[in-house]
This record gives sequence, C-alpha cells and structure tokens, in this order.
Amino acid sequence: MDFKKFLPWIIVAVIIIAGYSWASGIYNKAVTLEQDIKESWGNVNTAYQRRNDLIPNIVSTVKGYAEHEKSTLTAVIEARAKATAVTIDPTKVTPEQLAAFNSAQSGVSSSLSKLLVSVEQYPNLKADASFMRLQDELASTENQILTARTRFNESVKPYNNNINTFPRNILAGMYGLSQKPYFEAVAGSEKAPEVKF
Repeated sequence: MDFKKFLPWIIVAVIIIAGYSWASGIYNKAVTLEQDIKESWGNVNTAYQRRNDLIPNIVSTVKGYAEHEKSTLTAVIEARAKATAVTIDPTKVTPEQLAAFNSAQSGVSSSLSKLLVSVEQYPNLKADASFMRLQDELASTENQILTARTRFNESVKPYNNNINTFPRNILAGMYGLSQKPYFEAVAGSEKAPEVKF
C-alpha cells in the first residue's frame, strides 16, 4: 500500500478536524461563559426581588406611625412597581436595556432613602423592633445587590474578553455572539446625597 498517495487526504483531514475542534472550542467556551452570565444575572434578580419583597413590610410598618407621609409611601410603592415591570433576558441584554433596568432600580433606592430619612422624625418608629429588623434586612439586601452586581460584571468580563480577542472575534461574529454590557453606576451617583432632617 502506497501511503504517499493518501498523504494529502490525511493532511486535509487532520486540518479539518483541527479547525473544527478549534472553532467548536471557541464557541463552547463562549456558551459556558454565557451560562455564567445567566447565573450571575439570576443572582442579581434574586437580590432585587428580596428588596422588593421587603418593601411592603417596611411601608406597612411606617404607615402605622407616619400616616401623613402618604406621598413618600406612595412613591416607594410606585417605584417598586416600575422596577418589577422591567425584565431582561441576559443572553440578549443591550446597554439600553441594562440602563433602563438600572434606572428603575435606582428609583426604588431613591424613594426608599427618602422614606428612611422621613423615619427620623418618628422616634417611636425608630425604636420599634420590627422596623429595626426590617431596616437591618434592607441594609443587608442592599449589600447583597452590590455583591450580585459586582459578580455579574465579573462574569461579563471573561465572556467579552473571549469573544473580542483575535482571532476569536472573527468566529464570534460568524456565530452571532456580541459583547455584553456591564452594570454601571447611575448618573449622578458620584455625588453624595444631601440628607436634611
């Protein structure tokens, strides 16, 4: 048997197999990293959901003490409704969608901050054990949100690096893979809030 006759076919087969392995490896790595992003996004949503679940309890507790703070309580409830209406598919997230989500969630944060500032006017409420527990849970939840958002950004970075480096970017474009946006600070958040009593 003359192997020289089959050598070109063997070389072509090896090149095709190596090329296929390389291309599928790039795609499979992108899929794995995208799953990490989905998981991180789920954690972000879970943290925000925990905050949304706490809001009715806080509102009803404050309502008992501060009946004339209706506009503040209403603002918190409306902000929560707007925030829960914004949903995102993490596989198709765009910078605009993430900005809208971030804006809705910052509306909740802002209205909650105003509510907690108004609580300072009610010493009995500040001393109420259930309110103090809710306030501690809310502070803990805000820390969980920060952690979840940070971890989301940490999972986006390797994905973006994977699909944007050469020559992977060529195959990523052929596969239809696009860069994922990062969570960014809400506009104006670099200024410390002014708290007045």
